[in-house]
Amino acid sequence: MLVNESKARPDLNNGSNANRQRNTKAAMSKRRHSRRDDRYRSDAHTEAVLAALAKRKTKRIPVLPIPVKRQSLMVHGVETNIESSDDDLQTDVSTGDDDGSLTRRSNDSSSPSSTAPSPVTGQRVPPSLHLNLREHIQQPMKKSDSKTMDDYSPETRPFTITSSSAKPPPTPLTKKLADIMPQILPGSRPLSQNLPPDVANITMSANSGPPASSNSNFSLHGAEVTEALQKKVLSSRPSVGSINDEQENMSVTKVSDKIQQLLLTLKRPKKKPLAEYFQDEQEELLENTTVDENAPKPEGPVTAVREGEPLPSQTNIPHSIEAAIHRCGSANPKAPCLTSVDLNGKTAYTLTYGKLLSRMYRVAYTLLHKRHGLQAGQRVALVFPNSEPIPFTYSFYGCLLAGLVPVVVEVPMSSSDPGSSQLGFLLGNCGVKAALTTEHCMKALPKTEKGEVAHLKGWPHLQWVMIDSRNLLKNPSGWEPAGQSVTNQLAYIEYKTCKLGSMVGVVHTRAAIHRHCRSVVGALRYNPGDIMVNLLDFKRGMGLVHGILASMFSGMHVYCIPYALMKQNPIQWLNIITKNKASIALVKSRDLHWTLAMQRDNANVNLKTLRMMLISDGANPWSIGSCDMFLAEFEKRGLHRNVISPCAWSSEALTVSIKRPATDAHRTALSLHDMSHNVIHEETPTSQTPSVVLQDCGNILPGCKMAVVRMEGEPNLCQTDEIGEVVVCAKPGDTPVNGSLGSWYYGLKGISERVFKSHPVDENNHRRREQASFVRTGLVGYLNPSGRLFVTGKTDGLIQISGRVLNADDIVATVLAIEPIRFVYRGRIAVFGISVLKDERLVVVVEQKPDCSEDQCFKWMSNVIQAVEGIHNVGVYCLSLLAPNGLPRTPLGGVHLSETRSRFLDGDLRPRNILMSPHQCVVNLPKPRQKHKDIGAASVLQGQVVTGVRLAESKGRSLAPLMEEEESFEKTRKFQYLSEILRWRSQSTPDHALFSQIGPKGTISHQLTCMQLHKKAERIAQLLLSPPNQHGMSALSTGDNVALMFPPGVELVAAFYGCLYAGCVPVPVRPPHARSLVSTLPTVRKIIEISKVVAILSCGPVIRTLRSKEALSLLQTIHIMTWPPMFDIDESPKKRLPISYRPPTPELLAYIDFSITTAGTLAGIKMNHCAASNICRSMKLQCELYPSRSVALCLDPYSGLGLALWCLSSVFSGHQTIMLPPLELEANPQLWLQTVSQFKVRDAFLSYAVVEQCMKGLTQQIMNLKERGMTLSHVRTCVIVAEERPRVQLTSNFTKLFKDLGLSPRAVSTTFGCRVNVAVCMQPARLGILSEQIIADEPNMGASCPDPTTVYVDMRALRNDRVALVEKGSPHSLCLMETGKILPGSKVVIADPDTLGQCSDSRLGEIWVSSGHTAQGYYAVYGGEGTDTYQTHFQGYLKTGDTKTQYARTGFLGFLKRTELTSATGERHDALYVVGSLEETLELRGMRYHPIDIENSVVRCSSKISECAVFHSTNLLVVVVELKGPENTALDLVPLVTNVILEEHYLIAGVVAVADPGSIPINSRGEKQRMHLRDSFLQDQLDPIYVAYNM
Repeated sequence: MLVNESKARPDLNNGSNANRQRNTKAAMSKRRHSRRDDRYRSDAHTEAVLAALAKRKTKRIPVLPIPVKRQSLMVHGVETNIESSDDDLQTDVSTGDDDGSLTRRSNDSSSPSSTAPSPVTGQRVPPSLHLNLREHIQQPMKKSDSKTMDDYSPETRPFTITSSSAKPPPTPLTKKLADIMPQILPGSRPLSQNLPPDVANITMSANSGPPASSNSNFSLHGAEVTEALQKKVLSSRPSVGSINDEQENMSVTKVSDKIQQLLLTLKRPKKKPLAEYFQDEQEELLENTTVDENAPKPEGPVTAVREGEPLPSQTNIPHSIEAAIHRCGSANPKAPCLTSVDLNGKTAYTLTYGKLLSRMYRVAYTLLHKRHGLQAGQRVALVFPNSEPIPFTYSFYGCLLAGLVPVVVEVPMSSSDPGSSQLGFLLGNCGVKAALTTEHCMKALPKTEKGEVAHLKGWPHLQWVMIDSRNLLKNPSGWEPAGQSVTNQLAYIEYKTCKLGSMVGVVHTRAAIHRHCRSVVGALRYNPGDIMVNLLDFKRGMGLVHGILASMFSGMHVYCIPYALMKQNPIQWLNIITKNKASIALVKSRDLHWTLAMQRDNANVNLKTLRMMLISDGANPWSIGSCDMFLAEFEKRGLHRNVISPCAWSSEALTVSIKRPATDAHRTALSLHDMSHNVIHEETPTSQTPSVVLQDCGNILPGCKMAVVRMEGEPNLCQTDEIGEVVVCAKPGDTPVNGSLGSWYYGLKGISERVFKSHPVDENNHRRREQASFVRTGLVGYLNPSGRLFVTGKTDGLIQISGRVLNADDIVATVLAIEPIRFVYRGRIAVFGISVLKDERLVVVVEQKPDCSEDQCFKWMSNVIQAVEGIHNVGVYCLSLLAPNGLPRTPLGGVHLSETRSRFLDGDLRPRNILMSPHQCVVNLPKPRQKHKDIGAASVLQGQVVTGVRLAESKGRSLAPLMEEEESFEKTRKFQYLSEILRWRSQSTPDHALFSQIGPKGTISHQLTCMQLHKKAERIAQLLLSPPNQHGMSALSTGDNVALMFPPGVELVAAFYGCLYAGCVPVPVRPPHARSLVSTLPTVRKIIEISKVVAILSCGPVIRTLRSKEALSLLQTIHIMTWPPMFDIDESPKKRLPISYRPPTPELLAYIDFSITTAGTLAGIKMNHCAASNICRSMKLQCELYPSRSVALCLDPYSGLGLALWCLSSVFSGHQTIMLPPLELEANPQLWLQTVSQFKVRDAFLSYAVVEQCMKGLTQQIMNLKERGMTLSHVRTCVIVAEERPRVQLTSNFTKLFKDLGLSPRAVSTTFGCRVNVAVCMQPARLGILSEQIIADEPNMGASCPDPTTVYVDMRALRNDRVALVEKGSPHSLCLMETGKILPGSKVVIADPDTLGQCSDSRLGEIWVSSGHTAQGYYAVYGGEGTDTYQTHFQGYLKTGDTKTQYARTGFLGFLKRTELTSATGERHDALYVVGSLEETLELRGMRYHPIDIENSVVRCSSKISECAVFHSTNLLVVVVELKGPENTALDLVPLVTNVILEEHYLIAGVVAVADPGSIPINSRGEKQRMHLRDSFLQDQLDPIYVAYNM
């Protein structure tokens, strides 16, 4: 075993035999390493790569953070089909869909003694130099315009929930962020992503020396580069103190010259024209790639059409292919025709021309027999493996004889084979109904349980015909097939895989094949005395035309070498040549490399009889290395130098050109830079400019014409120094039927017209057009003055990036020049381009060695990206490393490029490591918007008046003021205090049920009537006001804050009113969860602390949890020793005191509402008695709530509108409230549906969390529930309570799911509320049946309201705070749903959050509300009572518009639109649409982004993503996705997420983290807690599966 030879021998000096063996193996290893054993390897190119890497020696290369990977991903899965160590010397490289792989030989030993050092090691910094995250990011965040959590001072900073107040220690994740942030994201840069960093051109300070000139040419040895880079990296890393001390004077980032020039060229003026403010078209927004003025341009004259030599005039040429077989079989029937070779290199079977003639007749007779029902002109599939050339040959000729059209396909093994479904689609498109195969192949096909051939995905139903000798019918004597009609002009159809993965069938006519065989035989002088050895695939391509058609057209003998023999013993084909004295060989450069890799000293090999060795892929420039090494090795074995004959091959035009035997080869070196601009520039041998060596592919075939035209647009002839696409044509005098070499693409007339009927145009000769039809070959190259063809690549392998054309093979060569022996498994590399943001991006996929560590792979990937940029001046968008054998393969071992590209875009590649650099590649992002601070509110208002737009304002119905006459004073006071209303109801309707709590089984577990609630509240008040008790405290006094800590239920309501009776201020708090005290107890502790409660009122289980050892130990860790005194609600008061407290004024504080916003802040609002009564009154009018109504609640009862509905509304309106705790739905998702159906509830309120639980738990049970009699037909309003943008898709799916149970789509609606006003909008009831008393009390009640409307707006306009309505399905459209009608007594305006001026209805602004139930203010926002900064949220005044009204700022962005709908009063309906929270918006590139829009795009991009959350941290857009699938698919999501954000939002995702399901925290309302997620991520508490840094 050569790989680990040095490690397998512990004592190399033990005995002479061991020494001799060691010396022999070392010499062999040294000899093999001295060879340039791969077609992608050349001295000049390797030196250029080393020089490009060495240029960065003087530049500071940032130490990028290695992606974070979970330990379970470190242990890779078992690699399948990893072959033995002998085969490991054979490496496969291919970037195209050819039938084989191009290879390089390598030693897999990774020991230092056996491998040379890397030119650039990318040495990592010692852990002691890593910096803490907060020390790095604190300063840049304070300088930014947009504040984050760390910007607030201790007095004003909103509280962020954490599990501990102690500062977390540095973690691996924070170290990585700390390393990269100061290098790429300077503190002085604004919070935007407008300047992508150049990771290869970064200096430390202004005093640093200038970087080396990019044009300087120098080269260093690998060791020198390694040592210099290590010293530079270690010396350039600053210490912790130096960063803090010199940060103001430090310039840590310097963009590349190209980006700098682009920014200067496209710099906008300070004041733009007015039209630019309203430009949203993508073509205008995206910056066009600048034209390089220094780019080389062709200067030569226009080329002319070249003509080949005339066809040789021979009188004895057969008139068809079948006639040639008939003549040979009749004249010399025992002459050998075709010989198959077994896996031992022995002759398996020899087919003579007589047997071929006989069997082709039997095949034709069998197929045309009535048993199979085939007719001439029909298409049949030929399904044969590579080891059965003889059955394939006589079947192919039998189809030609019968007039059938063979369609050659590969053997399908499963539906998951690369390209299998596309191949089946091609067969169906060609109308194939029968398939020919052998019994041996039939046994290998996938079978069903009945033994029949399984139906493969995409394949048509086929009739399988076995053509073994015993299955063929014997044709009658003298039988001849019927005469051929016009449809029989087709010879065969060959499949071709296009660049993007589609498969087409190339049709070749009989006349074209006959003529092509004449040209080949005449040019190469084939004769019956030649013996050919064919190493190619005999079923298609050059192996079919030269090995089966042209060879038998001339009557020669052919040996077919199977692919399996070449992999097992590649030296056998040389033995066959020597033994049989073969004169012609058909090979690929891969075969030559394999032969060199396994070559042993074999004195019997003699190649002097070879007169021609045709290299099928000789048009590839990188095949020269294998040819030269093979020639140097076997020239001493009799191989002549002129025997090597490169060929240019095309599926459309067949053999394009070929080097004639006994002619000298022409070579030249072309500049890679000029080639990228399609310009020919020959380099001198001493030049160090990156170049590629080309070898000519010979002259044009006889009887053909050739030209070079431009690849895009009209086929204009190229100039003499310009590279273009090669087109060929038969001479007009010799044009066969249908006038082309390859006739067309089957069933694709439009594409065929462009490819097969191209007419070159001479621009300098009055645009004269050639009359003959030329065929586009797909080859890219040029013709030299002597008529030799030089091919630089294929059109399918070209990648056009920013106006430059790159060849994928050139990129492969650059990658393989960087330590391939240590990292690349068998040289398997796939290079392709993907379209992202109006340009192609370069993607490199490599199979890595199984023994490479994470650090080594990351360093190697960094070197590859730098080398590609230095050599080709393009950035690698994505570099992905796969496990061995991870790339999809073609049947003969090559890399299936189109399938690789398809799996990459679908997220099914499963890489081990991935590195993306979108900042370096994407340079055409939209121009950053500039916000003009000099435009004030008055100027905006003036513009609105001039343009005649409508100011955005709307209000709900009028709320009649309470009577203030003296005789109505008591009634007025009754409706101002909820405690007074409860006393009144306990006297007027004592037995009326107010609250009913549903238990786990769907039955009522607790119920309170008006009298029961009154009595229970009185008892609780007496408990609070009792004299000193066992708790060691005096009785509570009026105005004391009391924490209510109860699970959702009637006890919480009773405790709430008990506090009101006692004159205390209730503070509802969610009790800590006994199973998750670590995460829930800190929130409870912080609310208790900042609300200044003097006591806790709770029940027994909660009190026991608070007094548990675990809870007390957690309190001690945060320096709090004990809880406030606790009251158990079940305790009896010692003394029954009279309860007669009545608030002296309605403005007195009623309760405090604490909640955590989605931005992660904890704030408590003060609600006075007047606001509490007004909100109940508004909801009563809006929803038509009266005592005979039942309302079902499934909400969080501790804050917001849920608290108002749970505790306040039922007492004020008198309706029955059916309470359903949300936690009960986790165990029984049917509980909500069962409750609503059982109690025939007409009004239901629920949260998005409940909606999602019903969707997940009841999707498969709808029909079963319907059979059980559950119905929702009586539901009048189903209101989803939330403080966010309505989730249109979730709401729509909820409505569709329960439509079969009678839920009306009109019934489902949403509400809108916020911290300052918990109920701004709510959808009213539909034309309810009202009692006379209600109508008398409220004359406006019962008015109908329009249904909730949806609109589609342009997301690009929203980013610029504008509203542009578009049609459904328009690009970049966003669907928004109305949040309900504004509550009575409320007024809403849209204000500019910056200028505080009133906006028009076409602008996006902050929603301001003026209402009687607005909160009084903040009680506490981390640090005490509300400061003046936060009081502006409640005391806002417009600078333009209605400047006298006091508004409350909701903190949400939205807009108002007047619809065509009208209410019952005849007024036009104003719809309010909420877009998102102002606090959560992302200010990027001068535009305002809403996280939910980015998250929706990410979730849509892959079915493996269950949820997503984005946030902004230190100038980076961080994306966290939850993986729905196995962990080994996590890395597939990184490019998908990056691509979709670039395409739809024009942003670059800086960090992509893949986490487990449930990692994204949500609150009780189902809203994402993005700031909590941000803190967990930065403190390394998220435990992600994988974290990728897109730097």
